[in-house]
Amino acid sequence: MPYLLLLERLLRSVAGAEAALLLDAQGEVVVEAGTRDDRYRLIGAYQGIGLATAQRTTARYAAGRIGYIMCRYAWGTVILRPLRDGYYLVVRLSPEAHLSLAVHHSALTQQALDAEL
Repeated sequence: MPYLLLLERLLRSVAGAEAALLLDAQGEVVVEAGTRDDRYRLIGAYQGIGLATAQRTTARYAAGRIGYIMCRYAWGTVILRPLRDGYYLVVRLSPEAHLSLAVHHSALTQQALDAEL
């Protein structure tokens, strides 16, 4: 299934999901779905730096693999999910979004994207 269709399905599955982005290891957007906004691309790139740092730290101390990182802000929530080959998924949620549902559906999307990469 193409990447865009997977991201669009994720957004349809979670009320309050505003954008979903697939980024490469350098923080460049490969595919995006939902609200198109340069701020979301920038958020994705900066969040990717944090994800990469956390992954290096967990590897150094043999703490296990990171499944996801959730960052909550006044304007909403960002879920990051690492993918194969350094790619990662970023999901931007409004403050009203149902977080547990977003975590669940982003996990399904993570698995599907990993299978496609």
